[in-house]
Amino acid sequence: MKFQGSQNYVATQDLMLAVNAAITLKRPLLVKGEPGTGKTMLAEEVAQALDMPLLQWHIKSTTKAQQGLYEYDAVNRLRDSQLNTADSAERVKDIRNYIVQGVLWQAFTADRPVALLIDEIDKADIEFPNDLLREIDRMEFYCYETRELIKAKHRPLVFITSNNEKELPDAFLRRCFFHYIKFPDADTMKKIVDVHFPKLKDELLTVAMKTFYDVRNLPGLKKKPSTSELLDWLKLLMAEDIPLEALQSADNKVSIPPLVGALLKNEQDTTLFEKLVFMNQRNR
Repeated sequence: MKFQGSQNYVATQDLMLAVNAAITLKRPLLVKGEPGTGKTMLAEEVAQALDMPLLQWHIKSTTKAQQGLYEYDAVNRLRDSQLNTADSAERVKDIRNYIVQGVLWQAFTADRPVALLIDEIDKADIEFPNDLLREIDRMEFYCYETRELIKAKHRPLVFITSNNEKELPDAFLRRCFFHYIKFPDADTMKKIVDVHFPKLKDELLTVAMKTFYDVRNLPGLKKKPSTSELLDWLKLLMAEDIPLEALQSADNKVSIPPLVGALLKNEQDTTLFEKLVFMNQRNR
């Protein structure tokens, strides 16, 4: 079982090596990188390429590790016990009727190997990764309500993404294979764009790419535009049929591009860019 890329996802050689290394080592693949560099999409494409079902667990600030294992619905059981019907009385007798299986339980008990995405793990509490150490390492956990040990039938292929908002514990990192997705260079970016917009004219792509990297390389930006924002911008340029001349000035100096709101997402960066353009125009 090896990942060799897909038609819908441009994977660099080092990224494919990382995926296959995680498969060989049977360890989770921890993927970091700027937002919008395709971390979540990687899990989706690998699962599809390897013909594996994908289970996704999108982490929020309020997410607890226990939710990935199971949750005991005590409120629903209490309500059923108060109904005083034959069906509810029979249902209340079996506590398993009130155990809500989490994604880890589903992945462990699946009849075939699955891919499991734990997305944006750094959004949760700092103790969240530590609370999953044993389960991810040993591929088992204990359900106290039903008094049973849940063991993985097949080891899932685990993807864990992080935007580096919080440092992850060393003990957790030790159990993962790590890969940082670097921001694509111009050649790789052209391949990514070609996947999404195969009919895009070369002239428009060349000028748009130059403008994009000019904006991205502007020092002092609070949030640099990412790959996904470039794709959104190109989609808008095509939809609005923006002429090539609107993207470049006659003397090839920096100018405010049309629909710049697709690239810059806060007023601080927009103001900074406008000041740079104004300074360039004064120096002409």
